Amino acid sequence: MDKTVNQKAWFLILPVLLLVAFSAVIPLMTVVNYSVQDTFGQNVFFWVGLEWFSEMLQSERMWDALGRQLMFSAIILTIQIPLGIFVALNMPKSGFWSSLCLVLMSLPLLIPWNVVGTIWQIFGRVDIGLLGYTLDALGISYNYTQNTFAAWATIIVMDVWHWTSLVALLAFAGLKSIPDAYYQAAKIDQASRWAIFRYIELPKMAGVLMIAILLRFMDSFMIYTEPFVVTGGGPGNATTLLSIDLVKMALGQFDLGPAAAFSIMYYLVILLISWVFYTVMTNMDKKDG
Repeated sequence: MDKTVNQKAWFLILPVLLLVAFSAVIPLMTVVNYSVQDTFGQNVFFWVGLEWFSEMLQSERMWDALGRQLMFSAIILTIQIPLGIFVALNMPKSGFWSSLCLVLMSLPLLIPWNVVGTIWQIFGRVDIGLLGYTLDALGISYNYTQNTFAAWATIIVMDVWHWTSLVALLAFAGLKSIPDAYYQAAKIDQASRWAIFRYIELPKMAGVLMIAILLRFMDSFMIYTEPFVVTGGGPGNATTLLSIDLVKMALGQFDLGPAAAFSIMYYLVILLISWVFYTVMTNMDKKDG
């Protein structure tokens, strides 16, 4: 008996495909076009091949920005993933307090990125900010516009405050999916709290934690608005991450060719590292299974 294939579903996703083509594919092709050409103005371009890519690969400026970006993402993941799991484990699992905690945890995620940057920019100021004023009153030297450590501490704490909720909510969803029978069996076996976490909760959260790690890595690796609003990439180039350096190159210096090559390499690095994360965690999940 022949199975009838219904192709009408394509009409439902066609608007999405057109939207993605307009908002992503066409701009990407424009960037690729700029990355292999140069211009002296008056909209006259000439072919340069891979010259801009070669220049970027030999650019000490780009490698320094990449090092800062990788360090930032590593610190963010090291803090937010364990902290998000800890918060999820200690949240009420049902009832009014559970709903209240979920609402409160969602609030930072609703704040626009530029507003988050503005909040922490003011919060950290010594003259009018609560954090800066308190630290100064305690005799602690804190100035994120002049001190490299203070600038890094500010943008890291800001990102932890803004995005740890996402990890906690995803981990909480994984915990809620665990049947009560698992906990009852562990209670009968007199399993310790660590054993319950290691052999029941952590494996059941593996799927959502994989999503959390991928999302937080991509977000932290592409972060721009918050650190730019707070520090502007300073002091000096101390917090000039890849995205900030790219914007400075494209808009500040108007070097469209190098900036286009830079952005393509930036995209490929994100794609490669995300693929490595996904492959490693998928293989670990298969081994655990």
